[in-house]
Amino acid sequence: MSVKYEDYEVAAPDPAGMVASLSSLGYSLEAAVADLVDNSISARARRIDVEFTWVGGDSWIAVVDDGDGMTSDQLVTAMTVAARGPGTVRTSTDLGRFGVGLKSASFSQARQLTVASSAGGEWSVRTWDLDVVEASGKWLLRRGTDPETAALIEGLRDGAAKGTIVLWRRLRGFHSEGVCEDDEMVQQQFYDEAERTESHLGMVFARFLTGSGRRTIRVSGTPVEPWDPFMATHPSVQRLPVENLPLAEDQVRVEAFVLPSAQRLSEDDYARAAGPAGWLGQQGFYVYRRDRLILAGDWLGLAGMRREERYNLARIAIDIPAETDADWGVDVRKASVVPPVALRRHLRRIAAKARGRAAEVLRHRGRVAARTHGDPLLYAWTVKRENGQVTCRINRSHPLVRELLQHGRDTAPEARALIRLLEETVPVTALRALHETDSEDDPVPFGGASMAPPEAVEVAEQVFRSLVAQGRSPSAARDRIRVMPPFDQMQGFWST
Repeated sequence: MSVKYEDYEVAAPDPAGMVASLSSLGYSLEAAVADLVDNSISARARRIDVEFTWVGGDSWIAVVDDGDGMTSDQLVTAMTVAARGPGTVRTSTDLGRFGVGLKSASFSQARQLTVASSAGGEWSVRTWDLDVVEASGKWLLRRGTDPETAALIEGLRDGAAKGTIVLWRRLRGFHSEGVCEDDEMVQQQFYDEAERTESHLGMVFARFLTGSGRRTIRVSGTPVEPWDPFMATHPSVQRLPVENLPLAEDQVRVEAFVLPSAQRLSEDDYARAAGPAGWLGQQGFYVYRRDRLILAGDWLGLAGMRREERYNLARIAIDIPAETDADWGVDVRKASVVPPVALRRHLRRIAAKARGRAAEVLRHRGRVAARTHGDPLLYAWTVKRENGQVTCRINRSHPLVRELLQHGRDTAPEARALIRLLEETVPVTALRALHETDSEDDPVPFGGASMAPPEAVEVAEQVFRSLVAQGRSPSAARDRIRVMPPFDQMQGFWST
């Protein structure tokens, strides 16, 4: 195609605007750290250390690996935003796609990003300081770094001849004048983030933490334990036949599992099998790309399929070839996918069979999986069976309930009385009479709209204010809401 360049003009993006866009892609801290671990695995690292160090407002996080490392020119390319497009040919170990993961993940969490790397020769260091980029209006990448950061890098290198160090300083949510080193509440939030990161990495990189080619990942010195959502080695797990679904010139591997009922598991195994998000949050499809978990526990928006307690034991593994990223709509964060139209009918068929088996196990040999194994902040209700009786209780730890009871002192007696009345009058008989066992007529929160309606936004905003009032940082509060039913099933929450 012949192009007359005089007919065009350069419309380069403003650096400050680009930084703001990359910073607001919706990364949680644990997802951002996982993006850095992707790079370490792509560089064939055998040991990866994630360090969380609390120093008040000067706290920092680093990811250190013993991988192949980079030359100075390679480091500059790695630090350049979108230096490689999604069409770039990549190695079989490369877990990236868009060429922005390091930058977008880092900018979402820190105002200063420093990377030091060596392929076996001299160590090269480059730094992005977002204050400098925004003040200058230019992509000014610093050679080296400031003396204080250089000292931290040297300590993290610990004499290693090669590898890569990624250091985040001036952390969002923690770097402010009001945060001091002896602030115990904020310090606990910081280390809670470290704990969530450890759990998340064990889920996302479980396949890399086992087998002959296993890697070692540690968070603040603690080895990350792999979490197998399918309990594949347990003798009571039901494995449905593997299906290889054709997609263009590739194949998508799908294997469904039905986990054992609580009666066949020890208390510890049952709690561990619940996973980071609890039984309800972990049911559904698990999408893997080059053995890296992209999506954990989701019904992929398939028609008529949503999270319900009776399907808690159904989990389905999907392995997609990296070459089909575009077909699956894999996003920059590697946190969401959209199944290709050609496969949806098959995926729904497989899911329906797994869900049916799971419901059957719970009906005849199991019990309702109580939500007490998940995050107590997430669910408005807890359901238990004790001494042969089923009890439904409103969760006093839910932020809205807690705020009402603690701070609405003038109305607290009336609120407590109303809560007890609701708990003791759950219309179980009416629901049983109206409900068809295999129908899809269950009540849907806020009408089931994919985009959040105004009333859902209003409730979510009140939950956000309650979480902040109870000591959570704004970013941590948003992260909670993103995984809190029913908002986790809706779009339009906290995109900025």
